Formats: sequence, structure tokens, C-alpha cells
Amino acid sequence: MQMPRILIIDDDELMVSSLLLMVRNQGHEVASSGSLAEGIEMAASQDFDVVFLDVRMPDGNGLEALPRLAESPAAPEVIIITGFGDPDGAELAIKCGAWDYIEKGSSVKEMNLSLERALQYRREKKTENISQSVVALKREDIYGNSPKLRACLNLVAQAAGSEASILITGETGTGKELFARAIHRNSPRATKDFVTVDCAALPETIAESLLFGHEKGTFTGAEKPREGLVRQAHGGTLFLDEVGELPLSVQKNFLRVLQERRFRPLGSSREIESDFRLVAATNRNLEEMVAKNQFRSDLLFRLRAFTIDLPPLRERTEDIKELARSHLDRLCECNSLASKGFSPEFLDALFDYQWPGNVRELANTLVRAFSAARFEPTLYPKHLPTHIRVQIMRNSVNQTSTPGNGYGANQGRRLPSIHDYREAVYAQAEKHYLQDLMSLAENDIPEACRVSGLSLSRLYALLKKHQIERPL
Repeated sequence: MQMPRILIIDDDELMVSSLLLMVRNQGHEVASSGSLAEGIEMAASQDFDVVFLDVRMPDGNGLEALPRLAESPAAPEVIIITGFGDPDGAELAIKCGAWDYIEKGSSVKEMNLSLERALQYRREKKTENISQSVVALKREDIYGNSPKLRACLNLVAQAAGSEASILITGETGTGKELFARAIHRNSPRATKDFVTVDCAALPETIAESLLFGHEKGTFTGAEKPREGLVRQAHGGTLFLDEVGELPLSVQKNFLRVLQERRFRPLGSSREIESDFRLVAATNRNLEEMVAKNQFRSDLLFRLRAFTIDLPPLRERTEDIKELARSHLDRLCECNSLASKGFSPEFLDALFDYQWPGNVRELANTLVRAFSAARFEPTLYPKHLPTHIRVQIMRNSVNQTSTPGNGYGANQGRRLPSIHDYREAVYAQAEKHYLQDLMSLAENDIPEACRVSGLSLSRLYALLKKHQIERPL
């Protein structure tokens, strides 16, 4: 068996000496670098199993290098070591895939235990990969190969083989239902039903009837018994879309169903069973809703036994070309037309836009562009919707007038955090999109829903959020 190889990236000579001694005493091969750039290059050109990575390096921040280390051929496990413990840094490290986050004041025993656990995990993972035949993941309509998307697909593969409840989070339009269906298609339940519950469109007055069913005569209009959606998912998958919109009055009863897999239809004297696998999705922060008593904490704990957080399209722009190509080819095929090409400027425009509506907005945009260039062989920026071209131009003008915006020139102003800046840019782009959407649809709500792909309740919520007057 090949000897484990360890890489230490740290400029603290005393720390490096201690780690070198510890690793060699365990009989492992070890190399070190005092430079972040050199360490990343070493990880890219050599196979290492584990990397000890310092946060504060002379040439950069170790946390920011985590994605690049994850993309290296061996995809080593990364143990963050820092002399300045920070809760936010620890959270970021774990979210970026670090194996562990250890302060330099920790004992050698603790560091050695973390190393051995990481090596044990890799050995077991390799053994499992060898012993099991590799089956290609069924990922219909999920396009792209960026590192962030691949990480999500790896989670889909893991989730598909378990029976744990899964919570898929992400902004509107990131493809949460596509990922839910991918989990179902790759699971042992693939031959059974995939039942979708749109919680945002679930009327509170009849929610329990729709979910659990009812007997004949239970209420006015119940002229015959009805099987609920929970029972329809028996043997298959129950998908709660926009679970954050599930009425509080229903959450308690659904929690019991989730625990017992038994429920009583309205008006019935007997309980029935439903063996379903639960997948839920939301674009809301459920933890904040729990803090505001808008969502039950016990239900949240049950929902997120396994979590997949989908990245927005602006964080995986490498996938835009493949997404655009696949959607355009499908449009050409459905309309019996020859495949169309992209001009370089068209692709540049796609990359320059922020896509507040994510993949769904991109798909709808390509439908519009295809219609505008129906009998032309190549797509140009002029074929894009006006609101997108306007937004790209506005961004371009803002960037060329940097001294006046307070971010490029040193005017004694404090820069916001990158998170706050991204949120501000995203919020502004989302508001402009909604304004252009309502203008394009001439304030016709059904048409706006059709163009944007948003549900009626979600569109109203966004209009309210950005204080855009809704048509009567």
C-alpha cells in the first residue's frame, strides 16, 4: 500500500518543525512550503493525501485557497491550522470543505488524531471505490462541470444512497427541483412516484386535506374520499418545494407524520401508513425564521439531516457556456431548426450579467433570444432582452467611473465586506430585473410569472420586498 503523503503550508518555522517531526514519527512522507502560491503549485503537481494549511500566509489567506486545493488532482483533505482562532473563519473553512479547523495552541495529540482520522477516511473511501462498481450519476437537465457544481453532484450521489431527509437550499432559479429529482432517480426508490408539494401555493384552509386526504362528507364539497399527497408518495419520494412557506398550523402535524410515517386523513377513524423519502427545498433562511417563530425548530432539525446548498449562477460562471449551448440546442431541435451559433460578444454578455434569477432566468433569456433570432444562424447581443443589455451597460459605465463610486479610489471611505457588497449588488440587480420584468409584461402578473418562471406567491413576495407597486 502506498505510503500517505502530507503537505504542510505554513511560514511559522517552529510550527513546521513540530508538524514535520509528528508526521515523520508516524511513518508518513511529508513536504513543506512557506509560501501559499508554492504550496498550491505543489498540491497541483503532486499527490498529497492531507494538507496542513495556515490561514495567515505572507502571500495570501489560506481559507481563500481551499477551493483551489479541492480542485487539485488528489483532492487532499485540508486541516486548517491557525494562531488566531475565529468563529467566522471556522465556519467558512468547514463550508469550503476543510476536514478540520485547529488552533496552533492545541496539543500534538489533537493534531495527530485529526491527521489519522483524515487518512482513515481516505483509505476507506478508496477501498469503497474499488469494491463497488461505478455507476454514472443520472443528472438529466443539470448542466455544467464547475467545481461548485461537481461538489453538489457528489452530495447528490451520497444522498441518493441513504434514506435521510434532505434539505436543498439556494436562491430562486438555481435548480432545486432538478436536484431533488436527481436524488430520486439515483435512489432505490427511482421506480416509484416523485410527488411534489408546492408549499407556496398551499392554501392554509385546505392544506391538511391536500396533504393527508379526507373522507367523503368531511366538509362542504367533499363529495368523495380523496387520497392525500403524502399517501401518493408511498414507496417513493415526497418533495416539499419552498418548505419555508408551509403554514405553521400544518408544521406540527407534518412533523408527526415525518417521525411516525403514519397519519389520519380528515374525517377518518383509522390511521394509514406512507413509506416515503422526504426531500425539501427552500430559498429562505430557515434558521432566521425559527428565531422569529415563523418556522418550527424541531421540524427544521428533521428536515436537514442532509443538506445540499446550491450555488447561484454568478458563483459558477464557468457553466454558463454549457448551459447556454444545451438550452439553445434543445430549442433548435424542438423547432426543427439547424443549430445556431454564439458570437463572442453574445457569450461575453452572458458572462457579464449577474443573473439574479439564476439558471431559470438564463433559460428564459435564451428562449427570448432564440425567438428574436429565429431565422438567423448566429446570436448577437442585440438578440438579448432589453433589460439585460441595459443592466450590462449600466455595470460597464459604473466600472469605468470607479473614482466617483468610492470603491476604487482611496477617498478615506471604508470598504464594505465582500459579503455585504455582493448582497447589495445582487439586491440592486434583482430590483432592476423585477422593474424591467413588470414593464415588459405590461404589469400582467400571469405573463410576468410565465416569463420569469416565478410562482405567483414568490413574485408577489419579491415585489413587496423591493417596494414595487403591484397592479390591482
